[in-house]
Amino acid sequence: MQILSARHVKPEESLRLGVVSGWYSTKVSGTFVTGPHTTQEDCLSKILELNPPPAKKKFPAIS
Repeated sequence: MQILSARHVKPEESLRLGVVSGWYSTKVSGTFVTGPHTTQEDCLSKILELNPPPAKKKFPAIS
């Protein structure tokens, strides 16, 4: 599992990076993984789709 975060690329920064302005999911290293997304919510939704939260383990009851 890789840790992803949401990052907004502004229009002036997009020219320097050579990408379209918008929201991107990025690795810790800064590498873009998905995007551009129109909203932060869309980006976070994609991050959850790629990295769902770990399932909680159910332990049997001790009697």
